[in-house]
Amino acid sequence: MRRTVLIDAPSNLGLRPPAPGTVPGCAKLAGALREQGLLRRLGALEGGVVVPPRYDLTGWREGVDGDFNAAALAEYTRKLAARVEDRVRSGDFPVLLGGDCSILLGAVLGLRRLGRYGVAYLDGHGDFRHPGNVAVSGPLGAAAGEGVAQITGRGQADLTDIDGLRPYVRDEDVNVLGIRDADENQEELTQLGIRHTPVGEIRRRGPETTARAVLDHLQGRALDGFWIHLDVDILDPSVMPAVDSPDPGGLLTDELRALLAPLAASPRCAGVNVTIYDPDRDPEGKGAVLLADLLEDVLTQP
Repeated sequence: MRRTVLIDAPSNLGLRPPAPGTVPGCAKLAGALREQGLLRRLGALEGGVVVPPRYDLTGWREGVDGDFNAAALAEYTRKLAARVEDRVRSGDFPVLLGGDCSILLGAVLGLRRLGRYGVAYLDGHGDFRHPGNVAVSGPLGAAAGEGVAQITGRGQADLTDIDGLRPYVRDEDVNVLGIRDADENQEELTQLGIRHTPVGEIRRRGPETTARAVLDHLQGRALDGFWIHLDVDILDPSVMPAVDSPDPGGLLTDELRALLAPLAASPRCAGVNVTIYDPDRDPEGKGAVLLADLLEDVLTQP
């Protein structure tokens, strides 16, 4: 049996400041889930913390010339990649507790060093903002909104071409799941052959059927495995409001559980990261309870 290893990746470097003079609270995600006894409940090994550089409020800017905190993000991506690479090489199953979505860069860089891996990208947004589409997707600046673009090699080289390994994931090896039905990136994703399934289609097909189709695609390719990216804003704000972009029209908890469980149970799944839950937006801690229960359900299946 593979050993689950819990690793904290408490980086908020990929998000813009939520308000002048403040920093994003999603760096507290890992601590909030550990307070729920997640290490014990998963029966996981302790993987420690990959400590991020400081979030530099003074450097915030938004524009087509590059990403906020890019140098710090590149440094952190290398550190996190080394931890993921070591654990996957040892046959372990890393569970990375973020943090914002930019921690995915470290996971896929680590996997790219080992071979060819796909990504099941569970997220409420297409995260495909890049220098070629700012007229549609808006200006650059926050890497967390550029996740699919960056892992597929689109964007500034200091983040997308570390060690000359661009792209970390090929277009055809990505499945984007759970974006809102009106997501503006869908047309471009279709043109590029990046598979994507919005919430409405998941409901029409059923989450289990959708998951099986994703597995057929990822397991039927010449891949060494695949990684799961779970941004909790895939959930509807009625059940998960404690995120930076709580857009309506998301999945409900049982739907996400049914979608996620078959993916996580696959022997080809190399690991998972969890991102964007912000304890600062959830003073009663209800979101932490929901997420800990969900992760226990899907990661401790017999």
